[in-house]
Amino acid sequence: SFLIIHIAQNLKFNILESKLKEKTGIEKLNLDILKTLNLYNRDEYYNIAAELLADSNNMEFCGIDIVRFGRDINQILYRETINKISLLSQYDRAIEIFQQYYHYEEIKGYSRVKKELIPKEAFREALANAIVHRIWDINAFIQISMYENRIEINSPGGLPEGISKEEYLYGNISVLRNPIIASVFYRLDIIEKFGTGIARINNEYANSISKPSFEISETNIKITLPVIDENILDFSKDEIAVIDILKEDREFSRKEIDAKTGFNKTKTLRILNNLIDKNIVEKIGQGPGTSYKFK
Repeated sequence: SFLIIHIAQNLKFNILESKLKEKTGIEKLNLDILKTLNLYNRDEYYNIAAELLADSNNMEFCGIDIVRFGRDINQILYRETINKISLLSQYDRAIEIFQQYYHYEEIKGYSRVKKELIPKEAFREALANAIVHRIWDINAFIQISMYENRIEINSPGGLPEGISKEEYLYGNISVLRNPIIASVFYRLDIIEKFGTGIARINNEYANSISKPSFEISETNIKITLPVIDENILDFSKDEIAVIDILKEDREFSRKEIDAKTGFNKTKTLRILNNLIDKNIVEKIGQGPGTSYKFK
């Protein structure tokens, strides 16, 4: 629930106004519109959602901490903490940094072709998801860790009460932790129908060997977006051989994979474990009945 802030704070909404003009065609952001957006009530008070969407605020730990790592976590190439500005500005700046590291141009013949190491739409959805669903009353930033082969987006707070992991993952969200912020993001076309963001992230990886992963705990939600280029993931020939088998879209036992590849038990298990670590293969069951499938 949002606390109440007095109007004397003199909040300004130039960024929100600009985006509403672009998306909805309003001429000017006035108090009536702020009331419609549930940012301003009849008692002449702004709420916390209003302060978070204002051009600037004095709220600590309500921003995004972005780190770009090199070959390992001991090598930090770039770091930026986006804080005390509108959630809309935070969102835009995070996308700018993302594009700097995961978009590039490839020259083919006489033309330049834009390429994505990680789908922009998947990152946009994961970022918006983190902002809309995070808890605001704890001292923690949204953390975005950028690696050569993946991005990890950590959002403070687990799932809202009354929502299961299955509902979160498969698009049946009926409870919103921050309904006012979610409604504004929806009006601005930053998010679409509530609860469908995870499905759209997965859809961006439909034709990719590497797949996104979602880790949910009581205190945190982490979305991992891997690169989609096989060469950058550097699969070995043996790994590709196993992947080609599992692409048949059914479960295989280790013995079946041995037979199809000609590998021995030890080699097959080592390859399968590597692919499980890369979030490409799923292990099902335990013991003699264990099987494997392409994620």
